[in-house]
This record gives sequence, structure tokens and C-alpha cells, in this order.
Amino acid sequence: MKVLVAGGAGYIGSVLTETCLKAGHDVVVYDNLSTGHRQSVHPDARLVVGDVGDRGLVLQTLRQSGSEAVVHMAGFIEAGESMTDPGKYFRNNACRPLELLDAMASAGVGKILFSSTAAIYGNPESDYLSEEHPQRPANCYGQSKLFFEQMLDWYDAIYNVKHVALRYFNAAGASPERGEDHNPESHLIPLILQAAMGQRQYVEIYGCDYPTPDGTCIRDYIHVLDLVQAHLLALASLKDESLHYNLGNGRGYSVREVIETARRVTGSDFETRESGRRTGDPARLVASSDKISAELGWRPKHPDLEDIITSAWQWRRSHPGGYKS
Repeated sequence: MKVLVAGGAGYIGSVLTETCLKAGHDVVVYDNLSTGHRQSVHPDARLVVGDVGDRGLVLQTLRQSGSEAVVHMAGFIEAGESMTDPGKYFRNNACRPLELLDAMASAGVGKILFSSTAAIYGNPESDYLSEEHPQRPANCYGQSKLFFEQMLDWYDAIYNVKHVALRYFNAAGASPERGEDHNPESHLIPLILQAAMGQRQYVEIYGCDYPTPDGTCIRDYIHVLDLVQAHLLALASLKDESLHYNLGNGRGYSVREVIETARRVTGSDFETRESGRRTGDPARLVASSDKISAELGWRPKHPDLEDIITSAWQWRRSHPGGYKS
């Protein structure tokens, strides 16, 4: 299949591109490189530098490439930042991708996979979040993603553009060639690994008074390789019906548990410091991925947190400066 991956120079997008190529798909990466890395793009993929808000360039790229499906991963992802600069998130995650949808409709491309998020659910009302959980985002990041999911529903009804919305929990880990490299970095595991390498003075723990066993937030971490495999299954299944799936391991780890696991993996006793809660951070987010398991046969192959951190540590040690190494 010929696939356009919007945001394919980013962390998950670059691993997905690599995996799609290995599976025999033709891939065009479409990315404005505002947060992605040219060096992360697989050499067998064609890179088009552009913004999803540029309808003309998107349309031209779709027609020239003969793309049959789009994977949309070109979103901003910082929940904390979304509460201090909401307009940035609503513009980039909800408004600009409308041009992508209109270009797809004009080009007759009727399939899209969307990188959504567990943040659309907000504060959980149960220990494990299923797709039927009420959608009440607790931050503007989650709301912006929910807006776009709702837009996809209308484009399905009006233009017959079918979609699969994949609601990520916490992606982590690395492939041997591609890993997580944000600037500035805000994700827990890469921050920890920077501290373990002496590149960061300490790791900050945001909030130690949550209603959890050790007072810190609990999150569900999923290996990026498992995440992209779910995309391949969803791409193959996308035909006559739009679908929505959670993607997580179904097990939660607190911030302190992640820190202690990383200390074992790295052998480094890095410093931690406690600070206040961040606005919009739920105490616990853990997935129920039973639906995608039952319908598509997806199972995580790398569910162990130590394995996830080990893969990220191996990539970081071979790329101490990220993609600039």
C-alpha cells in the first residue's frame, strides 16, 4: 500500500515509517520538521517538507505519490504546555489538519489513521479505561485531539473518509535505529535517561500527593514497537467502518516506580526533586486494550517496563546527543 505519514520525522512516526517499509509498504513522509528530525527519516522513504495546514501542497503530494491512505501524527503533545498556550494546540491539532482532510477528500483518499490520545478521557472513573469511558478532557491537549476525532466522524458521514483513531497511552522505548528525541524534552523516561548520562542535573517529580500508593501519578507505558504494530493491523483492517481503539499495556506504573526501574537498568543513582502538580494531570491513566485485542488480534510483545526502558537506554547511549550525535 502507498501511505503518506504526516509527522513521519517525529519519534513514533519515524519508527512507524521504518516498520511500514519493512512490511512492504511505500511511504512518503510529510513533515514540517518543527519538532521532527530529518535524520530520523528512513532513507527508503521520500521526505516532503511541508505543513498539514498547506492544503495545496498536501493535495499535490497525495496526487503525485498515489497515496491510498494517510497516517496523521503531526500534532503537538505537551499536556502541560497546552494549559498555558491553548491556542497553539487548538490551531495545530484541530484547525490545520482540516486542510489535510479537505485535501484527502479532493484527492479521493478515503482512509486515515489518527494518532489520538488517552487524554480525551480526562479524569478516569474506573481503574482501566475502555473506549466507552466518558470523554471529558482535563487539558487542552486532550480537548484538541477530541475535536479532531469528532471532525473525522463528520468527514466519514459526509465524504466517506474512513478512519481509525488510535488512542495512545504513554509511548516509550526505541527501535535499534530510532528513538525519542524532543527539544525541549518533557517526557519522563528520556528525562531520566538524560540524568543517568549526566546531561541533566536532576529529575523533577511533579506532584507527590496524588491518591496513589506512593503519591505520584500512575501511567500505562507501551513500547513504541508494539504501538506501530497496532498501526499496521489497523491499516489492514480499515475498510468499510471507522473504528476507535485504546493502545496500552493494561498495567500502570507510578513515577517513582519508573525512576527505580531506570536506576536498575542504567546503574545510575541520579538525583530527583519534588515539586507541585502540573495543571491537567490525572492521577491515574491505565488502558483497557481488550477491544483491539479481540477485533484485530493485537498483543503487546514488549510489555515489561524494564525491557521498554532498556531499549530506550541502548538507543540513548548510542545517540548521546539525540539525532545530532
